[in-house]
Parts: sequence; C-alpha cells; structure tokens
Amino acid sequence: MTDTVAGTLAGYAERLPDTPFLKIGEGPWVTYGELEAATDRVAAGLRGLGVGAGDRVAVVCLNRLEAIELLFACAKIGAILVPLNYHLRGEFLRYQLTDCGATTLVVDGPGAAMADGILAKSAVRTVVTLDEPRPGGTPYAALAGCADPFDRRAASASDLVSIIYSSGTTGLPKGCMLSNGYYVNAGRAVGPAGFVVPGDRVLTAFPHFHVSLQLNTLMSALVNDASIVIEPEFHASTFMARAAAEEATMLWGLGTMATAILARPASPTDRDHKLRLCVFAPLSAERQVEFAERFGCLVNAEAYGQTEAVPITISQADRPTRVPFAEGTESILYEVRVVDAEDREVPPGQVGEIVVRPRRPNAMYSGYWGRPEATVAAMRNLWHHTGDLGTMDPAGQLVFVDRAKDAIRRRGENVSCYQLEWVVGQHPAVAEAAVTAVPSPLGEDDIKLSVVLRTASAPTPEQWFEFFKAKLPYFALPRYLDVRASMPRTATGRVRKDAILAEGVHEDLWDLEAMGLVVARHERRG
Repeated sequence: MTDTVAGTLAGYAERLPDTPFLKIGEGPWVTYGELEAATDRVAAGLRGLGVGAGDRVAVVCLNRLEAIELLFACAKIGAILVPLNYHLRGEFLRYQLTDCGATTLVVDGPGAAMADGILAKSAVRTVVTLDEPRPGGTPYAALAGCADPFDRRAASASDLVSIIYSSGTTGLPKGCMLSNGYYVNAGRAVGPAGFVVPGDRVLTAFPHFHVSLQLNTLMSALVNDASIVIEPEFHASTFMARAAAEEATMLWGLGTMATAILARPASPTDRDHKLRLCVFAPLSAERQVEFAERFGCLVNAEAYGQTEAVPITISQADRPTRVPFAEGTESILYEVRVVDAEDREVPPGQVGEIVVRPRRPNAMYSGYWGRPEATVAAMRNLWHHTGDLGTMDPAGQLVFVDRAKDAIRRRGENVSCYQLEWVVGQHPAVAEAAVTAVPSPLGEDDIKLSVVLRTASAPTPEQWFEFFKAKLPYFALPRYLDVRASMPRTATGRVRKDAILAEGVHEDLWDLEAMGLVVARHERRG
C-alpha cells in the first residue's frame, strides 16, 4: 500500500478506473480513472510552465474541481500546493502569498481581483486564470488540455504535498508543511473509528484550503473506499436537501453549520435521506441530541485536531459519550498528554496544555515553513504543544477547556488577534487596538475590537465598517466596537486582555451587526 497522495490515486485508477469517486456540487461524477488522466494533463501543463519539484503553487478560488486536480497534479511533479483562504484580501493575502514564496498563482475571477495590487510585492511570475482571461495570464484550460509527456516524480512519504496556513496566535499565521505520509495517515486514521467506511458517500462543504477538507474528508474518502461530494459553499437552507439528493451516507462539517441548519424551519422531508452519520465539531451535547432527533441520524462531535496533527483524538462513531466538550480518546496516530507549564503530566481532571506526539513516521506536520525556531518551540521536550487547554479523564477521554493562544475561532475560521490588531492599527485615527473574543449565539466566537484614538473625534460606525470591509476578510470583521480612553495594563505595561474579556458585551459598545453593517455573501470576495 502506497504512502503517497499520487500513488494512492494511481492505485485506485488502475483497479477501479470506472468507479465514481468525486463530485463538486451538482456537477458530474468524476471516476478514479478520469481524475488520474486529468491530473496527468494538469501536471504536464504545470511542468510546461516551468513548475518543478519544491516550487510553490498558490491557489485562490472557491471549492471547484480544479482545486482538487491541482492537489494531485502538484503531487505528481513534486510541487507544493498552497491553498489560500479565498476570502483573504489586502495585507492578509499579501502576507501569506509572499511568506510561502509562491512562483505560480492560480485564481478564479474574484481571486484575481483580490490579488491585484499585491503581485508586484511577491515572487509570483505566472498567473493561471480559471475564469476570464487576464493580460499576461495563462488559462487553466491550457494546462488541463496539455498532452505533453512529463516525468512523474518518484515521491516518498516524507516529501511535502502542501503548505496550509494555521492561524497566527502570538504572531503572524504560520505555514504548516504537510507531507505525503501525513495525508495518507490522516485519511486512514478515521477508518478504525467508523467515521468513514467502505461504500460511504461523504458530503461536505469544508473549504478546500482547510485541513478538514484536504485530510479529514478528501483523503479519508480516498483511502477508505468511499466517494465524496464537495459543495462549492455551505448554505444552511439547502445542505440537508443536497444530502438527500446525493444519497449521502455521511456528513462532515462544523458545529456552526449544524447550528445554522437547526435554525431553519422544520420540514416533513427532514428525515428523507440515507444518512448513517453526521459529524459536526465542535457541537454541544444538547445540540447533538436536537440534530439527531430532528433528522433521525447518528450525530457525533467527538473528534479533535488541528492543522499540525489530525485526528489527535476521536471517539467511535456509533458510541458518542455526549459528555460536554468531550473529544474522544487517542487516535491510532498519536500519544496524547495533558501537562503543566513544566511539561509534567497532570493528574486526571486537572487542566493543562494538550500535547501530542506521533506513534509512526510522517503522521503529523513537518514543521512551519521558514520558521525553524517556531517549529522547535512548538516541539519542545519532543512533544508538539497544541496551545489548547484540556483535561484527561481516568478512561483516557480528552475534554477540551479553552484555547491558551491569542486567537479567535469565528465562522469556522481562526482569526489572528495579532494580525487583526496590526491592520486596525493602520487606521489614521487609531493609537492602539486590542482584539478579544466574546461568545457568539451561533457558537464559537464573535470579535470585540477595543481601540484608543489618537484623534479628538471618532469615526462613525459606518466609517469604521467601510474601513474594515476594505481591509479585512469578512470573517475577521469585528462585531463589537469599543472606543475607550485607555487600555487596562499590567505593571509592565502590557494590555490586560483578561480585564477586557471580563467586561464582556455591554451597552457602551457599538454592535455593528445589530446596526445592519454586515458584509453580504455576494460582497465577500472581489
């Protein structure tokens, strides 16, 4: 059995060339054989553009077939795919594009518009367009139609396949280097837990730039003899109907997706489906029961991981414990401990940092791109430090407590407080900014921005909103704006975010969402 991404696809294409494997939204099914042939052509096209082993190919587009083809095509020639969040704009996009040093950029129409103005500051020398032509650009159709021969690289399990950016926590976002072996191991790890089993048809709306799509769903479907339908975007109003139409047997999504679906009116057709399992994480035990009772299917939210290591813990699919914030037990890939500040294991029930180490080679990320010091810091004492807090019960079940890192989880995205504060600090009226999380009615977090002004007059809520909309991806826009005279500080002068957190949401804040100042779905890109 191969431990490489391209080798795994090639094996299925040889044995089951006519078996449907992949579908994007309501498009046609793509068989293993068709995907193998198509990605051969794209790989040849990339080689014709001068892309070679180790070169980074960045992608900014919605979920679409080309994004998946590029993963396998890059793997075949040893190039490194860098799927970027398709909502990034301005400094957020410029930073990641330049940090990875991508020389080729693949964009859809809105992605091209969002990249305008920053390419001159990057290493990009070739732009490939998926939609309308771009002056000096290369149409993707030219790659997909290439019939030239190419040298398929003899890859190893340790060779990199992609760089996926995790949130900045105490600093800017870091690019996690993911290997062939990690992709394949992560896919295999969900099989023993029964999350994806042979014959499953998986439906997901995870974005392709997330490890949740790349490893959790796509690779688990590939290595476990399942098929997969990837929705271009998540829509609560149609997701369950799509599951019924595609005869899906397994759904995989975020807890916020389940919450949004439950907010829709009940329907007599809610149970007209073939689902055996719905995985939504994180999701409260009460919401799991509510979803299961309404839709008549098993719901499990007990799995935990991050871009660096996934799945760290997982429960048996058919035996969720419903313990609040339970994350399951160790997966087949990792040892898991909860430790104190000196990396000493704490007793069951005591809160500490969750740390993890692999049981086998190439079972987690290979380090942070261009950040050896950050890699060493995260891997101190030979354990990867997740930055998350939890407890371990006597039976070995992990219970999530909180994030120790300075990051916010919003709309399924991790938002770097550091990066958001830096961008807001560029506003001419801002002397200082502090970003904190407040609970969201949808689950996860909403963003509270506290600012001290350098000018006598404050911008209006509408003026703040226009600045945020122009500079930030939609999911990073603050909901609550706190204009204050000063920040609470420690004796050494650091901003006391704990004090701001304790203030919570109060009547002196501007609630931009309540004022109707929100980014419409059609305005999120371009």
